[in-house]
Amino acid sequence: MTSPSSDRYELYYWPNIQGRGEFIRLLFEEAGVTYVDVARLPEREGGGVSAILQILQADGAHLSPFAPPIIRVGELVIAQVATILQFLAPRFGLAPEDERGRVEAHQLQLTLVDLVAEVHDTHHPISTSLYYEDQKAEAKRRASAFVEERLPKFLGYFEKVLRHNRVGAGRHLVGTSLTYVDLSMFQVLSGLAHAFPNGFAQVAQDIPLLLALRDSVAARPRLAAYLASRRRLPFNEEGIFRHYPELDGTPAR
Repeated sequence: MTSPSSDRYELYYWPNIQGRGEFIRLLFEEAGVTYVDVARLPEREGGGVSAILQILQADGAHLSPFAPPIIRVGELVIAQVATILQFLAPRFGLAPEDERGRVEAHQLQLTLVDLVAEVHDTHHPISTSLYYEDQKAEAKRRASAFVEERLPKFLGYFEKVLRHNRVGAGRHLVGTSLTYVDLSMFQVLSGLAHAFPNGFAQVAQDIPLLLALRDSVAARPRLAAYLASRRRLPFNEEGIFRHYPELDGTPAR
């Protein structure tokens, strides 16, 4: 039997954006585990978008995935961010060891998934098949409600979770050491600061523990190296965390 670190890990996600695939990349990078970002390979090497379409359309014994991100580990094909992280993190020591901790981590990750979905819907409130320019008026209304109501509610909740985690001394969302939920929280906070700099600044003073967590994750040696590398794509207007100034409200005074 091979060890988890010697398995071949393949990630299938769109090659030109961070998107939801970035949550998986951060886990691999922090764990120091070699993985193949398949769609970023040249097509002559089995990469490109066609590789994603192929795994989506494949018939096999595994449950067919609905959409990326997808990972393949041996015969296993797994989709959905929270499910992928729940599977991978224990292999690399990035999940709580006790049952209660694992359940709490999964619950928090699912809440982050909800938050990410609401961020996406600020720029695509009507349909993903329409361009942003086709739904700008609706997007402005949706983004205003998100920045004023939902953003402080979500971040206030996670700040409270950090504060109440006494065993982690307010440094981790679950338990006493870094888990995949901390990595995901870093990604979400980074994305929010990019997409809604004004809105994020208005709530920043109320989330000191979250900001400290974000900074501590970014300073971890393996992640710092990844964030400074070309593998870490910048946020852009094709991904989830898009910066449209007209959706960001006014600067805080």
